[in-house]
Amino acid sequence: MDGGDASGQGTVTCATWIRRPENAHLVVVGKSSPSSLEIFSFDPKTTSLSPSPKVKYEFEEGINPVTIVVHPSGDDLVCSTSTGDCKLFELSEDNTRLMIKELLPLQGVGLQKCLAFSVDGTRLATGGAHFDIHVTFVNTKDGHLRIFEWPNMHIILDERRAHKSFQDMDFSLDSEFLASTSTDGSGRIWNTNDGSPITTLARNPDEKIELCRFSKDGTKPFLFCSVQRGNTALTVVFDISTWKKIGHKRLLRKTASIMSISLDGKYLGLGSRDGDICVVEVKKMEVRHRSKTHLGSNLTSLEFCPSERVVLSTSAEWGVMTTKLTVPVDWKEWQIYSVLLGLFLASLVAFYIFFNNSDSFWNFPLAKNGAARPHIETMLPDPQSDQSMWDHMDL
Repeated sequence: MDGGDASGQGTVTCATWIRRPENAHLVVVGKSSPSSLEIFSFDPKTTSLSPSPKVKYEFEEGINPVTIVVHPSGDDLVCSTSTGDCKLFELSEDNTRLMIKELLPLQGVGLQKCLAFSVDGTRLATGGAHFDIHVTFVNTKDGHLRIFEWPNMHIILDERRAHKSFQDMDFSLDSEFLASTSTDGSGRIWNTNDGSPITTLARNPDEKIELCRFSKDGTKPFLFCSVQRGNTALTVVFDISTWKKIGHKRLLRKTASIMSISLDGKYLGLGSRDGDICVVEVKKMEVRHRSKTHLGSNLTSLEFCPSERVVLSTSAEWGVMTTKLTVPVDWKEWQIYSVLLGLFLASLVAFYIFFNNSDSFWNFPLAKNGAARPHIETMLPDPQSDQSMWDHMDL
């Protein structure tokens, strides 16, 4: 484990990254008992969070944050609470204040386990669920799916029976599809333009689809799902052009409690119910990192840093932690350009050396008296000889 625990007082319920310009990213942490939202700065050199929060918002007594999602711009945060309301916060430009704003369409909607912004930031989806991990949370079952336009909050879909109870959801890279999973093991795909259902994901009778994430690299149109087949935990891949299974693999080898994918789509993360983290290279579907960060604790959040190979994870027992991944170092853009420039200069030097040391027709070595230079005239035929040759031929 790298980085630190910024838990302080209170039990951590959720956390995620806030993308900021020039990679000066922040982390927002939700806590209960006492309940609050706290924003910490992140140091990429030490891969750790600041020891104290930059900003703190305290909820009223009896209100606890359940889950939180941040708009891709990093300016707006939506937090679901244990009382059945969702609250909207706006982060000031200088990152020193959280300003609460009204979000009327999500007042009194019931407990929302799943919140997701589309990749382009034009959609917000919410899904209700049964929650019982803390006694302060209301026990309820709600499979209600809502998809809104953002920021005007015009309703695209309001489906009360989308699922028995929500487990997970994710938007596709082009923001056209929404995948959602249920606690009963089913998975569905929705069109986010008009809210229409597209398909129900196929599964065997002994399989339960639990978590889902779309590929995000722009080249592989896949949907990754964690699937429990009896006592075996699998990662199943669906082709989003046909919504059919194209393969599966045992990666985490334990039941996953959380799934995430890096912003560039290169890595898929899985967290277990006993604190293990597994990070997979999507291109080869091979494990590149394993660690035990929250020993014996159920992971409730797992999010990749927007610009560093670092993951943020949370659990009720261990709080929030940052972990530096043991994956190959990425080439920076300036490093790539430096290598290309170096290769170009090296080719120029090689060509110059070859030209000056070659015995080509245009670069004969010259003797001091110039005798070695060939006379072009001697290479031309003698006109008189040619005429004599023609005279002697018997035509």
